[in-house]
Amino acid sequence: ALLPHALSLSLLSLFSLVVEIRVDDSPSLFKTRPGASSGIILGAVTLPTVMLSKLIQLSRAVSLQQIEIGELEHMTMQFWAASACSCGVLIFLFIVTWCAANNKNPHFSCSVWDAKFSLSCVILYSAVCCISLATISHTGFNTALKLLWLLCHGFATVKLIQHLLSTFPFCASIGEANLVTSGLVLYFGDMLACTISKVCRLLIPPELVSIRYGIKRSEIGIVIQGVLLGLLIFSAVFKFLIHIWEYFWGANNSESRERKEIWRSLIFLTSLGFIMIAVAPSWMMIVLDFDVHPVLWIFQFIFSEPFKRLSLCIYWLVLIYASVLRFYNISKNSKIERILLRKYYHLLAVLMFLPALIYQPKFLDLAFGAALAVFLVLEIIRVWRIWPLGQLVHQFMSAFTDHRDSDLIIVSHFSLLLGCALPIWMSSGFNDRPLTPFAGILSLGIGDTMASMVGHKYGVLRWSKTGKKTIEGTAAGITSVLAACSVLLPLLASTGYFLTQHWFPIFIAVTTSGLLEAYTTQLDNAFIPLVFYSLLCL
Repeated sequence: ALLPHALSLSLLSLFSLVVEIRVDDSPSLFKTRPGASSGIILGAVTLPTVMLSKLIQLSRAVSLQQIEIGELEHMTMQFWAASACSCGVLIFLFIVTWCAANNKNPHFSCSVWDAKFSLSCVILYSAVCCISLATISHTGFNTALKLLWLLCHGFATVKLIQHLLSTFPFCASIGEANLVTSGLVLYFGDMLACTISKVCRLLIPPELVSIRYGIKRSEIGIVIQGVLLGLLIFSAVFKFLIHIWEYFWGANNSESRERKEIWRSLIFLTSLGFIMIAVAPSWMMIVLDFDVHPVLWIFQFIFSEPFKRLSLCIYWLVLIYASVLRFYNISKNSKIERILLRKYYHLLAVLMFLPALIYQPKFLDLAFGAALAVFLVLEIIRVWRIWPLGQLVHQFMSAFTDHRDSDLIIVSHFSLLLGCALPIWMSSGFNDRPLTPFAGILSLGIGDTMASMVGHKYGVLRWSKTGKKTIEGTAAGITSVLAACSVLLPLLASTGYFLTQHWFPIFIAVTTSGLLEAYTTQLDNAFIPLVFYSLLCL
């Protein structure tokens, strides 16, 4: 049943290989992150691979009659939406490079062969997609609506990646930008369609709603989506209000600079408070029937187990305060390389998230959403230099940046948080592989950290002459993750998990993700947890 999906992923991989070769051979057409390869193959196939792995996992659940068929059909649409996002970006990149090559050399015969091969891949991919969607649709009109929805995903991703690469030059590779934009389009596209289906079901036929949005949504998931939607709206509203304020009152230079900064801060706080307390909760209550206001629901959820959850909050705060204070002082006064200093935060993630994931997984889901919201607000404060915290946040964040960050946007803390959170969020619902929620914590907190520390201190044999990754570091990373799994599996069994994973597939997953960390020049915090999660789902 999943043969069309595997075939489409293979075609997508071949197409991305052709595009990556052309982009690497062409002059730089985009302002991408220095020192990184284009990463087009990895960026194009990672998200569809994650969705295919979830499809395989849910297929086992359907055969065991543990979930309804609607959940599998929903994930099928998610797979095709993710692959459509990647395919749209690949088509855009190929057209850009092909036009550039023809303008430079009109008789370049290789570009004609590439065009024919790529066109064949796109046509075959489209045919497989249509056949697959037709098998889960009741009418031809329903299939046409789904294809239109996928085209919208591809078009939106192309526009977003153009905006991202132009607004934030030299901040990401093409593969990283593809992963981020595809994920954003997939996430907010799902929110948009869910909202439309709730507000006006006449716009979408019942068959499409039942297939794509018939799954049960948790309160925590809706709260996280609502907060992120609120922050997205807030960014646009705040920018608009600042322009209006500067147009009418900014020209008045009689006021001091400090007074203007105070006014900007007041606009910032007022608009943020209104949107997060009034606008975002209104959306949550439309999409899901909350018995109380979502803010009150959050407090009720926390105080339903007050001792455990408040104790966990105190534990987190103590760890964060002690670690941040210690590491910040080291970063200013020590000659330790920043890459090693940042790995201490990976170890901090293990100490913070591992106990919570074992004993309070639902509360950790909500805590990840809150942490992501705090990070986004702090980044907005840093970028806009909101008084009085803007400059302080910028100085603090700059102490832990490396070559993958820039003054425009600092991504390291986002990638570490999301690298740990995404496998946990995606493991909600049916999960017959108990290690999948731990994919980010194991691969980043333990494997990546040990690989960097051992490689830096004891590494001699390098994987390549130009790279810094060593064979000793990679071996240490793989060994440490396997050792952590050997401790974690019995611990999970003692807490009531029914273990269904065997050591051979675990070994393959750990080794593959370890070798990927050694090979890739992409942002490993973003790709390795997703690849490791995909392999653990099988």
